[in-house]
Amino acid sequence: MSYSIEQLVVGQRAHFEKTISESDIQLFCGISGDINPVHVSQIAGQNSIFGNRVAHGIMVSGLTSAVLGMQLPGPGTIYLGQELKFTAPVFIGDTIRAEVEVIEINAEKNIAKLATRSVNQHDKIVIQGVATVMPPKH
Repeated sequence: MSYSIEQLVVGQRAHFEKTISESDIQLFCGISGDINPVHVSQIAGQNSIFGNRVAHGIMVSGLTSAVLGMQLPGPGTIYLGQELKFTAPVFIGDTIRAEVEVIEINAEKNIAKLATRSVNQHDKIVIQGVATVMPPKH
C-alpha cells in the first residue's frame, strides 16, 4: 500500500528494522567502492575513535529509504532529498530501527517532509535528519 499526499497526516509514522551483518559491510564495500579500513580491518577499527569496526553511515541511512519507498509514503514515492546527522557509530551485530514521521505536507506541490531517525538496540540515536519526498499520485 502507498499513501498519496491527500492520505498523509502530520504525525503519521512507520519503521523498518535490520541487524547489520558482516556481509552487509562487505557487499556495501563492493557496491560503493568505500573500503576505508575502519570498515574492513579489525586492527584499524580498534585503533579508531570507535574502538571497533563500524558500518558505513550512508549504508545505514539507506534503511530510511526502505521505509519511505515501501511503507510511508510507500511504493511510487520519489525521494527528493535528505538531511543527515551521524550521531553515533553502528557496529556489526547492531540492530537498527529506521523511523520516519510526517512533519510537513504541501499538497499544492505534492511534497512532504518526514523526520528521520535511526536508533540502535539500546535506543541510542545513531542517525537523524529530515527527508523530502514526493508521494505517489493515485
